[in-house]
Amino acid sequence: MSGEGEQGLDWPGLMRAGMVWLRLTPSQFWALTPAELALMLGIEPGGGAQAMTRGRLADLAAKFPD
Repeated sequence: MSGEGEQGLDWPGLMRAGMVWLRLTPSQFWALTPAELALMLGIEPGGGAQAMTRGRLADLAAKFPD
């Protein structure tokens, strides 16, 4: 469930890119992973998010202990 201020995926834009620009069928589009679609579109998956390193994992664990 999205909280206020969070952005979701632009599904109409992604579907347009996949089915119009890349000429994928709907079944081909929905069979792709987000990483595969990003690769086909030439964009960085995850919006350029940092790689998960040991240090980053330790920072997250400290920030969100459970």
